[in-house]
Amino acid sequence: MKKLFTLYISGLILLTSCDSGSDPTPTPQPDIDEPGMATLKLPENNKECEQGEISGISAMVEFSWEEASETESYDLKITNLDNQTTSVKTGITSTFTDVSLERGHPYSWQVISRNSGSITKSSNTWKFYLAGDGESNFAPFPVNALSPTPGATVTPDNGEVSISWEASQDPDGEAVTYTLFADKVDATQEPPADWKNITSTSVNVSVEANTIYYWRVVTSDGSNTSISSIYTFKTTN
Repeated sequence: MKKLFTLYISGLILLTSCDSGSDPTPTPQPDIDEPGMATLKLPENNKECEQGEISGISAMVEFSWEEASETESYDLKITNLDNQTTSVKTGITSTFTDVSLERGHPYSWQVISRNSGSITKSSNTWKFYLAGDGESNFAPFPVNALSPTPGATVTPDNGEVSISWEASQDPDGEAVTYTLFADKVDATQEPPADWKNITSTSVNVSVEANTIYYWRVVTSDGSNTSISSIYTFKTTN
């Protein structure tokens, strides 16, 4: 349906029309499938890593994974588990790449799949140990928190909170024990005897209301130890 409009310009009368149905039809955007999740291959999970070219304290490490569906490029995320520093190598268009890493540390890694859409897909996270000179026995991998989740506010159960963590793996396949540090100060205060050198991956801790707690876990294989990050949680009133 067209509507007529009259315009007066310097004594002239102009008739114009506007078609109410003339709005441009938006161009349909093509559907973009989500990228698939990459399956990791090397370095192997919870193993000592095979080293490539060595230069001083560093060595080249080959990372590889299986091709993911609907994926145009990959990001490789690597974390040094001793100091929690993370590096990301972006825009990888193949399913392998080499990275120079400092020896004598445990690492975790994962691959993020990308395409032209806004959605990304992350792989599982694997861990490996990159040995230094003269090492024949390797420290176990540091544990990750399970509960409470880092930074959570929790309600105690009969004045207690259950702290739990993932079981650690040792690159040498040795049995490990754990020591839990949990306190209101900095997660370094001396723990009770029944929190030391345990094989369980959870401990019930007596807590006070409306208080922030700090905790970490030291893992030992009898020869070497690893220390987790420091985690926090807050109790309710």
